[in-house]
Amino acid sequence: MFQERISPLHTPAASGEARGFIEFQGLQELWFHTGTDCNLSCPDCFEHSGPGVHRLAPVTLEDVKPFMAEGLKTGARQFSFTGGEPFLNKEIIPILEHALNIAPCLVLSNGTRPMQARLEALLPLKEKPHRLTFRISLDHPDAIRHDAGRGEGMFELALTGIRKLLDAGFGVSVACRREDGDRSEAYRKLFKERGLPEDLHLVSFPDLQEKDTPEITQSCMQTCHTPKTSAAFMCAFSRMVVKKKNRMAVYACTLVDNDAAYDMGEELEPALKARTILAHPRCFTCFAGGVSCSEL
Repeated sequence: MFQERISPLHTPAASGEARGFIEFQGLQELWFHTGTDCNLSCPDCFEHSGPGVHRLAPVTLEDVKPFMAEGLKTGARQFSFTGGEPFLNKEIIPILEHALNIAPCLVLSNGTRPMQARLEALLPLKEKPHRLTFRISLDHPDAIRHDAGRGEGMFELALTGIRKLLDAGFGVSVACRREDGDRSEAYRKLFKERGLPEDLHLVSFPDLQEKDTPEITQSCMQTCHTPKTSAAFMCAFSRMVVKKKNRMAVYACTLVDNDAAYDMGEELEPALKARTILAHPRCFTCFAGGVSCSEL
């Protein structure tokens, strides 16, 4: 279970120094968490989702409409959807139908049965004013390692999902793990063997499990980052909307929704004026490795 954290957000670092922070630069991407229900039980899931897990509740079309309208007004040029498995959300098709009238959309999925079961309903969305693309999780370029975390047969199902989306004319990228360094060549070889485009965009993630990490102070930021590299942090240009029980809330980024200190309130506009204090363990991953859930 994704444990709720008691954040050190409002206290100095152990050295007594003020904590580092990111100033918001302007909204480009607005994320929506569709809920933590998932068809897979991955032990190292970044969001600690799983079958019947309702830590974050499924959003409805009526929940997201006001945020999309305000997002468009305040500069968003893409809506992105994560989970859980978004295609277990009963309203995902109506949500996408509405969103694609406003802006391009990206959906993160494991590409297996829930997504494939909705493929027929997705096809008409290609006629919408804006483009729909997908990012499918393929943790490793070999079946044994992928299925060790995702479940037996999930490697082949994910590849089938990628192929079906491409055959239908949708754009696809692939999310992978970078524990073993750069494995892009192994992925290119796999794609070629399976008759997929060798140049599918890879979005790689390091280990994002929470653990003790060095504290990020303002002097750390001044030493290791510039205004340009600081502006590349996701919390400089994006926000995520979640539903906890019956309450909608805006969070600083896609990876800190277990920490109430990163809850920026129930409305989008005030959240766009707030700086993000870098006190969550996952903040260090961005600080040290430049990880980003965004493809912008």
